[in-house]
Amino acid sequence: MLKIMDSILWAIATTLMVYSGIYFTCKLKFVQFNFKEMFRNIIKKENDSISPFESLMMVLGGRIGVGSIAGIALAIYLGGIGSIFWMWIIGFISAANSFAETTLGVKYQEKDNKLYKGGPSYYIKNGLKNKKLGRLYAFIIVISQVFGFLSIQANTITNSININPIISGLIITLISFIIINKSTKQLFKISSKLVPIMTLIYILASIFIIINNIDQIPNLFKSIIFEAFNFKSLGFGVLSSFIVGIQRGIFSNEAGLGTGAIAASTVKTKFPANQGYVQILGIYITTFLVCTATSLVILTSDINFLGNNLNGIEITQNAFIYHLGNIGNIIVILSIILFAFSTILAGFYDAESNLKYLTNKTNYLKIVICVILFISSIIPAKTIWEIINILTALLAIINIYAIIQLKKDVIFELRRYKECGKMK
Repeated sequence: MLKIMDSILWAIATTLMVYSGIYFTCKLKFVQFNFKEMFRNIIKKENDSISPFESLMMVLGGRIGVGSIAGIALAIYLGGIGSIFWMWIIGFISAANSFAETTLGVKYQEKDNKLYKGGPSYYIKNGLKNKKLGRLYAFIIVISQVFGFLSIQANTITNSININPIISGLIITLISFIIINKSTKQLFKISSKLVPIMTLIYILASIFIIINNIDQIPNLFKSIIFEAFNFKSLGFGVLSSFIVGIQRGIFSNEAGLGTGAIAASTVKTKFPANQGYVQILGIYITTFLVCTATSLVILTSDINFLGNNLNGIEITQNAFIYHLGNIGNIIVILSIILFAFSTILAGFYDAESNLKYLTNKTNYLKIVICVILFISSIIPAKTIWEIINILTALLAIINIYAIIQLKKDVIFELRRYKECGKMK
């Protein structure tokens, strides 16, 4: 029953995301290729608010996690190497969705004491004037973050380190409680320091491996493209690679889900399109840097050892061990731990922000999250992935519907930025 529901929801979500991505790409005149504006806006900051760079690091902290390491291994296992090509394609297309949802998030943000809060729940309420749908999205975000995205982080840490799951769960719970027990501004500052370091360590190790196997890279790229259009591949051909590639691409960069717009909406700016440009960078860093590096490390190793673990982390671990020995294992474990905790940090903020939308009673959220993190360290990954798949599709459907309905606002804000914002 869950598989049927998952298939139907993802068919709807995929269609909507591709349609909206192409629509905004054309209407916004290929906004996702304006790299000059992306880097120009990342250094801007108004008063004592959270900076664009800090918000980008928080969003990246949520994106560069299991989806970029374990999820890519899983994509290769389930959809073949052709799925990587479709992951790239959805990366380019969905970048336009990221611009749209971030711009709307900032446009319809609300004051939160001295800071700001926003995201799909707020632009659905304030833009679409649909409070019920806004509440539904907020509810799904809280459930999906607490019982899904945060849970898989704890489960992945447990699977990557060779110690008792109960001990691992207790350690994860304790560290998580210390981290999330900070103020909003402290959370963003932690991310702005943690995310660049962890990303650099992982990328440098991956580049070292790729350079050492540079003779294989040209043929790998040819194979990725060929398999993406190979009708005989895995018995499902193009359809299998296409669906898995898009699904894992969405999981890794989260563009179109609206989750990135939540942390991005904390920035105060006169021109919402500023943040739209900045958050496109997050899509490229996640999809074309981290995910591609992971896939090349795996594909240049002996991939005959692929097993049945649905988490996928063992695949990536074995690939790094194949190339770098025990040092590779240490790098993956360290990366997984850092990525997972940065995702927990970002996920907690998303859940708390949307719980505030639903109720003022958020005192017990930290306790609930810690309990779920402990339980998730023990239960099978398959159960968690089934929950995440369905909830992610629901988020995508609601969010894409909202940004399409508010498309005139997105187009207006980009035009306003071009006319006035560049001179500020």
